[in-house]
Amino acid sequence: MKDLLDVHMHTLASGHAYNTIREMIAAGSKKGLALVGIADHAPAMPGSTHRFYFENLRIFDREAYGKEAGVELLMGVELNILNTTGKVDLEEKALRSVDYAIASLHDPCINPGTELDNTTAIMSAMWVPQVKIIGHPDNPRFPVDFDKIAKAAKERHVLLECNNSSYRPGGSRSGSRDLAKKMLQACKKYGTHVIMGSDAHIDLDVGNHALSEEVIREADFPEELVINSSPEKFKEWIRA
Repeated sequence: MKDLLDVHMHTLASGHAYNTIREMIAAGSKKGLALVGIADHAPAMPGSTHRFYFENLRIFDREAYGKEAGVELLMGVELNILNTTGKVDLEEKALRSVDYAIASLHDPCINPGTELDNTTAIMSAMWVPQVKIIGHPDNPRFPVDFDKIAKAAKERHVLLECNNSSYRPGGSRSGSRDLAKKMLQACKKYGTHVIMGSDAHIDLDVGNHALSEEVIREADFPEELVINSSPEKFKEWIRA
């Protein structure tokens, strides 16, 4: 499978990751990626940074940093979904400074609810204009209706993520791999695009989508619905 981009990675600014922006970019270049995206955790995540960090991303010269390592660079954010209305933890002023947003359910920021609660929270977050990706929607701690989420993602032009970190044996989201196959079947049904993300918190994991690729192959999921093959397609996606 052609895999040229990784837009879910974290730096020291997230509070529980271990490398700088430059180090993560360099790791992406070394792995042969054409595009990398930094998506640090938004402020509601314990230990993460202040909203000023994201508001100030407007000063960040993506082109200069990208050219330095020979890759394209985007600066995003991983938002925390805070309730069933889809409220997230950054306001419009900060979101105007990011290139894209991932929206995720994290149990330090929201208590897992019923399948209906969790499904409603994710679908509501899709209305936030900057949200282009739903992070690890196959997390067993937050059961959801994949049929409804895949249909809504297709309608609202949002990618569902195959999160490589989730599928790691002994990881914090045990059971995600089996649920991912159910999610992919729903995506196949509606023609919903997905994206592989490393969720790297250290430079060694940048661009690591090996487990995601395994799950996609096992689910017999169409490669043309996996957006990682084309940086241009992803950039068009987030501009739409």
